[in-house]
Amino acid sequence: MKKGDNFLKYLEGWLSIVVNLFLFILKYWAGIVTGSIAIIADAWHTLSDSLSSIVVLVGVKVSNKPADKEHPFGHGRAELIASIIIGMLLAVIAFNFVLESIDKLKNHESVQFGKIAIIATVVSIIVKEGIAQFAFWAGKKTKSVSLKADAWHHRSDAISSVIILVGIFLGPYFWWIDGVLGLVVAMMIFYAAYEIINDASGPLLGEEAEAGLIQQIKEISKQKAGFDVNVHHIHMHRYGDHIELTFHIRLPKDTSLEKAHDISSEIELKLKQDLNIFATIHTEPIKI
Repeated sequence: MKKGDNFLKYLEGWLSIVVNLFLFILKYWAGIVTGSIAIIADAWHTLSDSLSSIVVLVGVKVSNKPADKEHPFGHGRAELIASIIIGMLLAVIAFNFVLESIDKLKNHESVQFGKIAIIATVVSIIVKEGIAQFAFWAGKKTKSVSLKADAWHHRSDAISSVIILVGIFLGPYFWWIDGVLGLVVAMMIFYAAYEIINDASGPLLGEEAEAGLIQQIKEISKQKAGFDVNVHHIHMHRYGDHIELTFHIRLPKDTSLEKAHDISSEIELKLKQDLNIFATIHTEPIKI
């Protein structure tokens, strides 16, 4: 992994922690002043962004550790585990929002929003979407799943604040608006949690190589062997930036062991040079 990529990940993590702590204090104060469960819940959602950013930083640090005896393929999957932890944090927070919102609706509690609620919510929307955009950009540049997860966490907070802002202006007309908004925000957070966990669990459980990648493997193998070697039985294992690939090829049955070894080695070297993939190839005789 490039040093510049690590810098972007650490920058996003620390920026998120500092900014979210500030926004948490601002929104929690606004929630206490107005008595709004939606704003208080949104404040805790913001604080959870700081917790998830800490998870990202830890994940990046662990994933950069070199391979060792216990982990021969490195520690790249630590970032995927970090993403799953973020998703679980979101799910727990959403569940708490549901309980608190239902309780408020049962008690027929209304909220009187003021200027402080509007200011705190607008500031949160602008700042959170700004951090989300930076995290999405950094995640795309570094190809980091955990940064993408953190970006969605920021965006979900910005969207929930937009919904709350709409509710603030509707509050004087509907007593139940605060409780309903709490439920809406909770559903949005549940969906974000599902997306994050789903994206990270795929590589952990094992994933099929993409069609484009399979075609590249076949072309490289054909080029180095000088003929179609019938690439098949492809298995891909992703460890962060480190990808291990195994597949089978077929060679004429009269091919010497030395020649078969040379062909396999040339294909493996080309895959590493062009695609940064570490391949292991099993050879079989062509079936007549």
